[in-house]
Parts: sequence; structure tokens; C-alpha cells
Amino acid sequence: MTHTEQADRPSRLSADHRVVEGVRVVTLRGEIDHDVQDVLKGALLGADGAGPARIVADLSGVTFMDSSGINVFVAAHQQVSTEDGWVRIAGAQQSVLRVLQLVGVDTLIPCHPTTEQALTA
Repeated sequence: MTHTEQADRPSRLSADHRVVEGVRVVTLRGEIDHDVQDVLKGALLGADGAGPARIVADLSGVTFMDSSGINVFVAAHQQVSTEDGWVRIAGAQQSVLRVLQLVGVDTLIPCHPTTEQALTA
């Protein structure tokens, strides 16, 4: 793939976050791969890595995730679990949810159809 083709791909990851009753809700859009794993980590845990211990990641706008994303989610889960926290995934598209299920992440990190369900689970 040429540099121009890569530049034309909508592969940038954007992340917005808000706090809802002490839970960090992170809304992600784009593709999660090796190139954006630091962006994902910062979005989930905060720039200093000391964000809220409860995190909901809204993946409804994520079209692709590889093992780099899986590793970040597992590391975030391990980090917040030491503080009696949790990570939940919401709204994953079928292709992304399938990856989570294939590697068993859904048994470690609960996956919910919507952000609202993840917040009230």
C-alpha cells in the first residue's frame, strides 16, 4: 500500500470522553491498531494513567480492532482491577465483537449492547 492510500484511509482513531456519575465514558471512532494504541490507552486511562477506576468504552464507531487494541483493553482492565474498578465495552459492531469473542476478552471484560446498559450493569 502506498503512502497516499494510507493517507486516504479513515484509520485515525478519535476519542471523546465524559464522566457520568464517576464512570469515565470513552466514545471511540475509527480503527484501533498498532499505530493508535497510545491514543487508546490515554483515552481509557487518562493522560497520566490515573483516570477513574470505572470505564465504559463505547465502540459503536469502531470499524476495526486488532490485537493491539485487545492488549490495551486487557492492560486497562488489569490496572483498574487493582483499584476495585472495572472496564466495560459497549456497542461494539459485529466485526469488532467477533474479535473480542474469538480471543475470549468478552469473558474478562463484559460487553453490552449500549452505553446505557453498560453504565447500569
